[in-house]
Amino acid sequence: MCYSCYYRRTLQELPCLNETLDGSLLASQSSKRQKRTACLDAENTPQELIQNWSPPHKHPRVAADKGKENEENVFVLARRPRRRRDSLGACWDRLPDELLLRILSCLSLRDLLRTSRVCKRWHQLSFDESLWQSVDLEGKVRLGNALGQVLSAGALRLRCPHTSIGEPCFNHKEQLRVQHMDLTGCTVSPEIIHDIMSRCTKLQNLSLEGLALSDSILQSLAKNPQLVRLNLSGCSGFSSETLAEMLRSCTRLSELNVSWCDFTSDHVRAVVSNVTPTISQLNLSGYRQNLVLDDVRRLVERCPDLVSLDLSDSVLLTVDSFPVLQKLPSLRHLGLSRCYQILPAALLYFEQFPQLHTLEVFGMVPDPADLTGLMKDLPRLRLNSQRFTSIARPSPSWRNTGYMWGLTCRLVYRL
Repeated sequence: MCYSCYYRRTLQELPCLNETLDGSLLASQSSKRQKRTACLDAENTPQELIQNWSPPHKHPRVAADKGKENEENVFVLARRPRRRRDSLGACWDRLPDELLLRILSCLSLRDLLRTSRVCKRWHQLSFDESLWQSVDLEGKVRLGNALGQVLSAGALRLRCPHTSIGEPCFNHKEQLRVQHMDLTGCTVSPEIIHDIMSRCTKLQNLSLEGLALSDSILQSLAKNPQLVRLNLSGCSGFSSETLAEMLRSCTRLSELNVSWCDFTSDHVRAVVSNVTPTISQLNLSGYRQNLVLDDVRRLVERCPDLVSLDLSDSVLLTVDSFPVLQKLPSLRHLGLSRCYQILPAALLYFEQFPQLHTLEVFGMVPDPADLTGLMKDLPRLRLNSQRFTSIARPSPSWRNTGYMWGLTCRLVYRL
């Protein structure tokens, strides 16, 4: 038998191959397809997933395409949720006032003023009194409405020395909250100063150095019983009676500077007779022939707790004042510069002042060699260590911007 006949016979004897292929194999594939379909029916369909991911307020649009091939299939058209297109202002508007104020407190003066122009709410928050507690306006050429707005905003510390002050234009008649104010060397009329001082009752530190004042201004100062430091150096325009009345009212004064004022002997007598007995630092220099030994005696008897005393440029003082000054047990700093009636050799008397630390005698020992010898004879004392007085002055000469009486100002004006 040939090979082809054998192969044909073998194929014919195989049991129902076609039936197996058409029956069992196809049946198995059909059963698998049915199981797969059942599993798919049991799971979430893409339509359900889309519905779950879509925002609840948006409903998918169902559109059935025409045609026989799409009659059994339903297609779902859905869009991704759009992001809210809120503007930046809308986001800021949802913040509470407390949080906005905390953010605004980090801004500079220039940025804070720019922020106040954004909207009405920001304008109101930008001038909240918590943001304007300390302001330094030095460097601004002219102050008018700005000064009134700053003070009306509730400023506690205000520094604006050497500026030109116009009409402040206050928006209300209420009392100001300012406690520390430096108006040193300003160009301002006594009427405007009176308008400002008449609204102040909580002042603690004040500098009016170099200004022309009036009796009404000092009467307004008398209404500040919490005044601790007062600098009236170089001032003029008030009487000795009003000065005495003001000093009697300010019982908490610890530092007073009334040097080089337009004083007569009556003004000097008003100071030494009415200044509060608890004062610790006093500058009474620059009165040449208006301050005499009797004034020193009266001052020492009234103010035994003096720590720093400056009597410079009192040409009538002699060595007779030394035993009187020795009665001050707490005296640490003494200024006798340009008291020409005191000879350099008489300065050795200060060896009997064990509590004294510094002694200013500028102009009294012109020879540098004599000054060096005096320093060797008085090793405990520091001679001529401070050319300019710091009593009641807002800030030392080496530090000005944003600083007064040991306090700093947060909002600083810069050109």
